[in-house]
Amino acid sequence: MEWMVKVAAVAIAAAVLGTVLRKTTPELALLLALCAGLWIMGVAAGGLGAVAALMEELAGLSGLSEELLEPVVKTVALSILTRLTAEICRSVGEQGIAAFVETAGTVLALAVALPLVRAVTVLMAEMLT
Repeated sequence: MEWMVKVAAVAIAAAVLGTVLRKTTPELALLLALCAGLWIMGVAAGGLGAVAALMEELAGLSGLSEELLEPVVKTVALSILTRLTAEICRSVGEQGIAAFVETAGTVLALAVALPLVRAVTVLMAEMLT
């Protein structure tokens, strides 16, 4: 909870300062937004360790191999990176590039998830025979 309060404070301060800077020096406003975003992502990355540990524990309890969890983790990472990149593109007025980033992220997420689809198909085939 305390970290979210800090994240909210940094985000609000960066948004207000960015609004003021955007009028005179839009380049500095973008740099401020990127720095604030990187700091916020660094704070959020601290929580990823606990999530990864829980996923490994659940995989061990369920008997799933880590090869099946890897596509899920990669897909989530791609989703986060795609969303952040598209929003940065939109904030500088590049909606077209943002759309291309989102399309590429979708295609790459599907490609990363293919081993999971293959494993589910094999499991269903085994259950039917």
